[in-house]
Amino acid sequence: MVKTKSVYSVPDENDGLRVLVTRYWPRGIRKEAQDYWIRDLGPEPTLIKKWKAGEIEWAEFERAYMEEFRKDARKRELLSELKSIIKTARKDVTLLCTCKEDEPCHRKLLKEMLRR
Repeated sequence: MVKTKSVYSVPDENDGLRVLVTRYWPRGIRKEAQDYWIRDLGPEPTLIKKWKAGEIEWAEFERAYMEEFRKDARKRELLSELKSIIKTARKDVTLLCTCKEDEPCHRKLLKEMLRR
């Protein structure tokens, strides 16, 4: 099962494999707290800045993030690699980002893509 969680939430044994999917390493987080860091599955920096600054709505962020995968073969390759990790993990996988639990976040979009 694939789950999502804020990297700032308390780690839990039920997290299974913890996969950080942000461009930048989060402040105050130890590297040992994650099993993988796939930074290029995070949104492009300009997209993040527009979203955080309130320049675009969530629907536009979602469209632009999905477009990154259509245009970028490397992102598609990394998504495929993550699918392989999940398939061989034989335990839950938790996608992590710095967004709070109740905020819209690309990790939820990634989870949807992994289901396809």
